[in-house]
Amino acid sequence: MVDELGTDISPETQQRLGRSLAHDDRLFVYGTLQFPEVLIELIGRCPDSVAAELTGWRAAALPGRVYPGLVPAAGAVAQGVVLSGLDAGEWAVLDAFEDDEYELRQVGPGPVASTWTYVWTSAVAQNDWCAQRFAAEHLDLFVAGCAEWRRLL
Repeated sequence: MVDELGTDISPETQQRLGRSLAHDDRLFVYGTLQFPEVLIELIGRCPDSVAAELTGWRAAALPGRVYPGLVPAAGAVAQGVVLSGLDAGEWAVLDAFEDDEYELRQVGPGPVASTWTYVWTSAVAQNDWCAQRFAAEHLDLFVAGCAEWRRLL
């Protein structure tokens, strides 16, 4: 399926979007997507958001990459934000943006129950990802890369 912008919508996204019309699905983001600059380059705006924590998960550093992956971790708490009000085209862009190693899943129970997030399915580093370090060292170049990626989509 292709949306009105010509973006391919995966079967998983189609299934989720079918439910989201009635349930206003939300997206928990814990890495680069929590930066307004990144969202603006990818989808043209910064959706409504609220700070959130996801218990039992951590935003792990990924070997050779500047962005994190969310993985289960007993006793850990992943910091992030919950985005709401995404339309079908925006979901499709975010789905296309995420690497193949991410899997879109619903998470809960907890403060972000029934919220979707991108879970990492490959190897991770021992240490956690640091949003402040990313912002200081990589954000500007990452945003420029997002703009180029979106231009080519």
